[in-house]
Amino acid sequence: MEYNNNSKLTDILSQHPWLPDELIKIDGRFKIVKTPIGKMMIKNATISDLSKKTGIPENILLEKLEEIIKAHK
Repeated sequence: MEYNNNSKLTDILSQHPWLPDELIKIDGRFKIVKTPIGKMMIKNATISDLSKKTGIPENILLEKLEEIIKAHK
């Protein structure tokens, strides 16, 4: 599946439940995704929202996600 700036994080995580552990490797701030509060916060979050929160440019974040997902297969 191809993701874009409007892709919802919950959709991505439902397809790749192992992804939070890999996201933490990109940036330690992703640890929040594994917490109860983080899970509530990401319900409507998109890649664009994630980019704004982390400061990682959207295109870089999408590239990293694609790399991680391909490497995991």
